[in-house]
Amino acid sequence: MRDSQILRREPSGVLVQHADVSAHTTGHLNDMVVDARGRAYAGHFGYDLMGGGAPALASLVRVDPPADGGGPPRASVAAEGLNFPNGSALTADGRTLLVAETFGARITAFDVAADGGLGGRRVWAEPGGAASDEVDGTEETTPAFRPDGVALDAEGALWVADAGGGRLLRLREGGEVLDEVHMGGDGVFACMLGGADGKTLYACVAPDFHEEKRRAAKEGRVVALRVDVPHAGLP
Repeated sequence: MRDSQILRREPSGVLVQHADVSAHTTGHLNDMVVDARGRAYAGHFGYDLMGGGAPALASLVRVDPPADGGGPPRASVAAEGLNFPNGSALTADGRTLLVAETFGARITAFDVAADGGLGGRRVWAEPGGAASDEVDGTEETTPAFRPDGVALDAEGALWVADAGGGRLLRLREGGEVLDEVHMGGDGVFACMLGGADGKTLYACVAPDFHEEKRRAAKEGRVVALRVDVPHAGLP
């Protein structure tokens, strides 16, 4: 995150630098999803969140694997003007990319072209109602719904870690809330479906997300709960 680098774990277990995307990021590199062809899509903060920087919109960075002839992976900007792009997921057919815009209080969808390009940008879900795109990022104006990590299931619904509401939400396209699980006052920052049958929902939970506070504490935990519909798509 700090170095704006994407790392790749080799079969031997060694970590190597896959791509340096610092030319395309402002603020920490954030959540990422990789498609079946090895193309990565990653968000970034857009500004120095932890250091009190002025809020700004951010881009989604795309990293293509090396061409058949070799050479390094190629980094480019896939989409611009996102309000803190965070957790991302690809549908099972690889044709739709969903991105959580944390301070935009919505899930945004893109059509994925055969060459990896993104188009057809639209709001996929906005359960709190339409939010302003003002980017001041203050507690008073930031919507309560702050989508962070996400996970798709086999019915096309999306589990969302709502960092602002301290809950897990299962959303249908259009914004209908199908299920809601509260985390007892703590924030929930990431989620994923897994386990042998894909029906275990894992969530990363902590009192807050502030770097300095979390560095000195061990209150974070991983929660697991059973759900009815298994994982689908990527990651």
